[in-house]
Amino acid sequence: MDEYLLIESQGPWGGPGAERFVDDAVRLRESGHDVVLLLIENGVTAALAGAGHTAGSAAGPAVAPGRGLRDLLDRGGRVWADAFSLTHRALVPEQLLPGVVPVDMDEVAARLLAPGARGVWH
Repeated sequence: MDEYLLIESQGPWGGPGAERFVDDAVRLRESGHDVVLLLIENGVTAALAGAGHTAGSAAGPAVAPGRGLRDLLDRGGRVWADAFSLTHRALVPEQLLPGVVPVDMDEVAARLLAPGARGVWH
């Protein structure tokens, strides 16, 4: 089983690429891979309870808030949110979807440097 660290730096309003990247994480997990999705920079806003596109937005069709992240968590994947990015945006862990874990870069580095780990940045 391969281990993936997928890094998403765009928020849900950054366009359809961010949503597709989360869907890729779900598919990797469904295929039996160990998946950690790290949200950094504006990507941390995707982990907020209530995050998602609204009907008729320029970003695309309406989606359920946090749908992709919940799908990943429900399948045994992990979602990390960069603690620095959260702080920089005046966000606190209590605002995140249940199951999203704030992490520091030392945890990210350890994961990325683990034998067999594959990093993918979006």
